[in-house]
Amino acid sequence: MSSEDSESTSPRPAQPTAPSRRTFIKSTSTVGGALVTGALVGGTASFGTALAAPAGPAESVEVTLAVNGRRHTTTIDTRTSLLDLLREKLELPGTKKGCNAGACGACTVLVDGKRMNSCLIFAVRLEGAEVTTIEGLADGDELHPLQQAFIDQDAFQCGYCTPGQIMSGIGCLREGHTRSPEEIREWMSGNICRCGCYVKIVRAVEQTADGK
Repeated sequence: MSSEDSESTSPRPAQPTAPSRRTFIKSTSTVGGALVTGALVGGTASFGTALAAPAGPAESVEVTLAVNGRRHTTTIDTRTSLLDLLREKLELPGTKKGCNAGACGACTVLVDGKRMNSCLIFAVRLEGAEVTTIEGLADGDELHPLQQAFIDQDAFQCGYCTPGQIMSGIGCLREGHTRSPEEIREWMSGNICRCGCYVKIVRAVEQTADGK
């Protein structure tokens, strides 16, 4: 018998099979759970890292600021954002909570005349500041010119982003970034309208800038 025949008839060692996705996940979950359980029982996390200490009690402070021309003094948690102070403590719900991460502009207000995302500002940092929200724009029954322009141009649909759009638009007007539709779009780009009313929003800002 040739060497080729002997090689073809001799039993071959079994090849290890690759674990299935389900088997892999199950095994790693089991091992991971054991590590975490052991860490909790032993009082330390895996790899010798100490477990995080429990958070201490929240600290409260008193802050005074003017909102829409009215002085407010209130005691708040130091972690309170300006947005939450306005909505929950001062009962001014016109400023909307959108992403709560500074990415959509729905919470835009004016702080000392400058537009800012109120969800990103700790209220304790605004001692003595002047804050203007959408509720503070109208003079009685007379709307702010940009508010009226939004109505004239039909620059909203659901209206959720409208307060932030208007406040940002006022900031844009004050900053002088209204020389062209392209410039307005650039300087209003931080405010998202999920209904897609951007063309009409730009027209409303243009109308106000032209004093029409």
